Amino acid sequence: MINAQTSLIHLDLAVGILLAVIYVSLLLLEQKWPLRKRTRPMLMRAVINLTMTAMVYVIASIMISPVAHYLVGTTQGTRFGFVPLISSNTLLQFALGFLLLDVTFYYWHRLNHVIPLLWRFHNVHHIDPDLDVTTSMRFHIVEIAYSSIFRLVQLALIGTNPITFFCYTFFFQANTFFQHSNIKLPIGFERVINKIIVTPRMHGIHHSNYRGETNRNYGVVFSFWDRLHKTMKLNVPQHSITIGVFAYLRHSDNQFINLLLMPFKKQRQYWLVDGEDHKDRSIASVGTKRHQLSE
Repeated sequence: MINAQTSLIHLDLAVGILLAVIYVSLLLLEQKWPLRKRTRPMLMRAVINLTMTAMVYVIASIMISPVAHYLVGTTQGTRFGFVPLISSNTLLQFALGFLLLDVTFYYWHRLNHVIPLLWRFHNVHHIDPDLDVTTSMRFHIVEIAYSSIFRLVQLALIGTNPITFFCYTFFFQANTFFQHSNIKLPIGFERVINKIIVTPRMHGIHHSNYRGETNRNYGVVFSFWDRLHKTMKLNVPQHSITIGVFAYLRHSDNQFINLLLMPFKKQRQYWLVDGEDHKDRSIASVGTKRHQLSE
């Protein structure tokens, strides 16, 4: 038992180091090959975003990780949850569990945009005026706290085994870093991999300050959930995207204290521009092929 626990600790440490390497590598690569031009000084944004990231990991380690590990351990070896009821085949359980974890995160992400109370907190992530790997874990701590309830329901209903949970958690985190990064990949290569996974250009559209674009591209790991649910939007050139939420583009909105207090204050009308809804851009400013990534 002690050896198993020690091995798990070593494995968690190794994965943590690998994720840190991925994070730093993406941070360096986006300085060399940026996809979008930066609008604000990098240093101050990085300090704020990394501080919020540290807070996220502390809250997650206290509220989410224990819940997740408890449920995964409890359902192991039982017929509790959807996946064990469907099949006892290990490979099928892995594939089904992985897909169900990802599609439920798609729904959870979408709910955070649809339900006004949840959006108040999720908006803290979206009002970052630039999008890069430091944005990837910039979330309000209250959003992370109530996400533990979602994790409780998600894992209990799915009945994920430890291997599936461990692998999905790694890919979830790694692709969260990747899709938020500001790396300019060769367009042909990105179009190919975007058939399967969410990529920087696709997720950049999700962080646009147009409501009709922010409320698209909800996928976390796999991009095909957006295709299946008809929430995919790809034909927006990156140079035409303004990152953020229109009503929260002031410099003061992205000060650390203001970010913490913002969800508890009266909300501005997020998408109004001179009394008109900032919903969709003109047809002339988007690509002709709706379901293909633009430069």
